[in-house]
Amino acid sequence: MDAFADPVILARIQFAANITFHILFPTISIAMGWVLLFFKLRFNATGDAKWQQAYAFWVKVFALTFALGVVSGITMSFQFGTNWPGFMMTVGNIAGPLLAYEVLTAFFLEATFLGIMLFGQQRVSNRVHTLATLLVAGGTTASAFWIIVLNSWMQTPAGFEMINGQAHVTDWLAVIFNPSMPYRLSHMLLASGLTVAFLVAGVSAYRWLRGDRQPAVEAALRTGVVLAAVLIPLQIWLGDMHGLNTLKHQPAKIAAIEGIWETGRGIPLELFALPNETTRSNDYAISVPKLASLILTHDLNGELQGLNEFVGEHPPVAKVFWSFRVMVGVGMLMLLTSWLAAWQLWRRGALAPLLAKGLVAMTFSGWVATVAGWYVTEIGRQPWLVHGVLKTADAASSVPGGMIASTLAMYLLLYAFLLAAYVSVVFYLAKKAGQAGKEHA
Repeated sequence: MDAFADPVILARIQFAANITFHILFPTISIAMGWVLLFFKLRFNATGDAKWQQAYAFWVKVFALTFALGVVSGITMSFQFGTNWPGFMMTVGNIAGPLLAYEVLTAFFLEATFLGIMLFGQQRVSNRVHTLATLLVAGGTTASAFWIIVLNSWMQTPAGFEMINGQAHVTDWLAVIFNPSMPYRLSHMLLASGLTVAFLVAGVSAYRWLRGDRQPAVEAALRTGVVLAAVLIPLQIWLGDMHGLNTLKHQPAKIAAIEGIWETGRGIPLELFALPNETTRSNDYAISVPKLASLILTHDLNGELQGLNEFVGEHPPVAKVFWSFRVMVGVGMLMLLTSWLAAWQLWRRGALAPLLAKGLVAMTFSGWVATVAGWYVTEIGRQPWLVHGVLKTADAASSVPGGMIASTLAMYLLLYAFLLAAYVSVVFYLAKKAGQAGKEHA
């Protein structure tokens, strides 16, 4: 059967499209809340108007981001019922409460106090407004916590037993603090911080290049650059820890990430290759001897399992292999750019125009790295929906492929329009703020 006529494949593509679009916005809103709190606290401590001006600009971006995140999240949740009924039938006793906690967090904390952040500054005391900002920032992080708990549990399930084909909780603490949750949560929070850091730095550099040299712009630019320079080495270190955890619990995913076919010792690191599932080998490989074993086992002659140990039970290799390299490549570019920018700001007090243009080009680089990382995580779990418990094909609905294909086409068109509109509005707000600043100069 043609893959694009297979309802399961189409349902997977549709869910991938939805989660790809949705994750863009929580990735920003999670860390943006804390950046706004930083601006607010700096204003409270110094009384310097530049911090309040920075807050006033970026809270608009936060509100826009939050709105699109809520809408796309609702759309995604519908698909559990329409395309994947077997998921809730099998693990709904676990997934249902975790999703409910996330919804309650999002609407009771984020949505409620966002109104005070946006419209209440002249109506409530400064202390209450600061508290509202803190609660929104905490709400976005708590919301992310519950989603990561569920996703981590699907990767490394624990604290349950199967009774008549359904998962029943035996230990909620084991469910929540499953083996991969601390690594995935930390990795996601740092990814959010880096996404926001480059967004703030990129948009601020854009305003600076357009001649908007207000103190608020320079303050935001420095904040973004310093935040990126601090977080990226932490993310690289945590990524290594996360990889070791994945090796322990999902060795097939690591084998796909590294393109390892045969179990062995002293495995090379494939810098470039075209994984070939027909020949079960890598074509045109460029590798560094023994480096994969060193990275993953901290031993040049450490043993790693190959994909041939998991025939029929491992993910699509090329997709995982290249998604991982995109994520790492963007991460290395982030490291180089942020450290160079931080050095120039420290030594010269300003950025070279070429580097400022580079920051503008990397405004949404965090999105690229985050999406690539999610592809590694989600595609790398295949063929399992819940690892070792429920296979993706067994959870799919009987909705005809044609119906899924038609809604998929509509989703893709709508998401392309909304994404273009979002990026356009962010830069429109930057231009408008610059014009207002010149008028008041």
